[in-house]
Amino acid sequence: MSSELDNTDKLLTLRDECKSMAVPLRLPAVNEGAYLFTVNAENEIVYGLGAIKGLGEGPVENLLEARVSGGAFNDLFDLCSRTDPRKVNRRALEALIKSGALDSFGAERWIQLAALDDALRAAEQAVANDEAGMTDLFGTVAPTADGDPYAEHREVRPWTLKEILNGEKDSVGSFLSGHPIQEYETEVRKFAPRRLRDLQPDSNTTIAGLIVDIRTIKTQRGVMAVLKLDDNTGQIESTVYAEAYTEHRELLVKDRIVLLSGRIQSDEYSGGLSMRAREIRSLEQARLSRVREIRLEVFDGGLDQKLRKLIKEALLTSGGGDCPVTVDYFQPKGSARVVLGDQWRVNPSDDLLERLRGTVGGEHVEIVYER
Repeated sequence: MSSELDNTDKLLTLRDECKSMAVPLRLPAVNEGAYLFTVNAENEIVYGLGAIKGLGEGPVENLLEARVSGGAFNDLFDLCSRTDPRKVNRRALEALIKSGALDSFGAERWIQLAALDDALRAAEQAVANDEAGMTDLFGTVAPTADGDPYAEHREVRPWTLKEILNGEKDSVGSFLSGHPIQEYETEVRKFAPRRLRDLQPDSNTTIAGLIVDIRTIKTQRGVMAVLKLDDNTGQIESTVYAEAYTEHRELLVKDRIVLLSGRIQSDEYSGGLSMRAREIRSLEQARLSRVREIRLEVFDGGLDQKLRKLIKEALLTSGGGDCPVTVDYFQPKGSARVVLGDQWRVNPSDDLLERLRGTVGGEHVEIVYER
């Protein structure tokens, strides 16, 4: 069995190859139990359970033994009831959920994570009953409603794409379902029209990307940094000299989306392109400089008391800013645009936008910019 994270570099290579060959990279599944990267009959690359952080040989072997002896797992409750909690513990189960290994169970990851406490308690109760010689009259450890073990948890707030991807990064060391910049793609292009794959040498421009690597170098003038940016279409290295690094070092951390302005040049060492950055901004800083309002779309059938409460809570957490909020309200007989009062003006932060997108849906949140 390979070591837990020796596979990460292989995965990144395979992911890049998949993009060029149009071959899908599929998330792991506990009903398959592959340890290494393999290709199945559907020409999909399968990522083995053994490389998920939080799973070692013990948990993987216990999962496979339970599957072999009892067949495929039906849901999270079934998995917890048929595995040894001393081996497949909470940490291991959370890693399985966040990695996407349990996606085939018919419930989103956030729902399964919300149901995890109930699943563990039900499994513990079943073990206690068995040790006491008691039989469950109902024949199941899973609380069900209309046959749905997750019924009590399906109203939990959905995860944003960022939360899904962070869960994958924590559990498998890489983003699998997408790229963090996807959620901001339309907005990012307001400030950086060119994607990294479209850059040309000998041009001054603004680029946007996720910092996937950063290294610092001590010089006589101070500390400088070399960043590697990725925007899901390509990568580029950018040099940030000492003065700019000192001024913006709090922005220059891995997994942050940044906007860099500077000159693109050919890199003789790598054979690609590189940039000398002269200006650095976060997406929030760029947004504040040009935002006119945040506009929400709400529909009559979905505007219940719970939704109103969630919108109110989201706006209150980011209050005190200068950005107005408007609501486009739609119903069968017509529509209206409501401009919220000054007390509802907000700071248009990433956190606020993520909460609003999670509440009303990403396609129903619009950032309106000054022309």
